[in-house]
Amino acid sequence: MVHRGVEYTVVATSEPDIWEWRYELDGQVKTGRTQTRLAALAARRVQSKIDAALRAGRVSSNHDRSDSLSQPSP
Repeated sequence: MVHRGVEYTVVATSEPDIWEWRYELDGQVKTGRTQTRLAALAARRVQSKIDAALRAGRVSSNHDRSDSLSQPSP
């Protein structure tokens, strides 16, 4: 599946109501598990994690950009 350009997977485990998820963003692989009966809810939870990671990346990259702009050039 793809959310905001990020490919992710959600698969059921042998344990009831436990789902394993995985996505890769900027070369880093993130994995985890979530507990829910519904596959759609497990997918939505991964999408929320992707959204948070994208927001965090945008904030840090904007911060880095503003730091480099505020320094006087030699």
